[in-house]
Amino acid sequence: MEYSSFPAIYKQRFCSSQTLKIPPPHRREKKMWPENRIPIHSGPTTAAPPQDRPMKRHHTARYYAHRVKESLTTQISKLICAVFLFLLFLIGIITFILWLSLRPHRPRFHVIDFSIPELAGGGEGGFQNAQIVYNVTARNANQNIGVYYDSMQLTVYYQDQSIGGSPLSNPFYQEPKKTAVFAGTLGGAALTVTGQRWQQFMADKARGEVVFRLEVASTIRFKISSWDSKRHKMHANCPVGVGPDGLILPSYKDRRCPVYFS
Repeated sequence: MEYSSFPAIYKQRFCSSQTLKIPPPHRREKKMWPENRIPIHSGPTTAAPPQDRPMKRHHTARYYAHRVKESLTTQISKLICAVFLFLLFLIGIITFILWLSLRPHRPRFHVIDFSIPELAGGGEGGFQNAQIVYNVTARNANQNIGVYYDSMQLTVYYQDQSIGGSPLSNPFYQEPKKTAVFAGTLGGAALTVTGQRWQQFMADKARGEVVFRLEVASTIRFKISSWDSKRHKMHANCPVGVGPDGLILPSYKDRRCPVYFS
């Protein structure tokens, strides 16, 4: 059916329905963009210069084998150093323990008794019959070490002046953890006390105390298993105080004597 054959009323409706609705020019030029969107105008762009990228090196199998060998060598060296340091540390601990257990201790001397009975009488002629009664102990406190004593000498001092002395013992061997007792009397020719010295004793007695120094001297050697140490000159200095009754004062009894080597 052709268009010309339609009635006029249908032509009017058809034309009105087919008419394009074109917006005004001011509306066509204006674009509405969302508030949160920025328009981007595309234009001719220049290509970015290519960046210099490091070239990837391809190593050979020989190179990797060399690196593995170096790594193994380093690890083995570290392991050997660690083992060596551990053994050195262990040897040091063992040596220190042996040194503590085998280190010799000096003999220990104690004065058990020291008295001058004539001081109690107070007579001026007491020095002629004066005697010194003593009791001294020597202990070897070592656990596994013995002590060889050469001849032992006892000397008594008053104001650092010798007033008598005598041999204390013959050479002997003292086993570990043993105590030797030396008791005796010093008098007669072995004790040289003059009248003037006796007056000094009486003056000290009036003040309540007469102080003497008892010295034990000997040459000793330590015996460790089958090995003997070198000789040491030993001195034990024991200060002793005697009261007005001529007996040792309690503060000096059983006191440990300082020991030193020369």
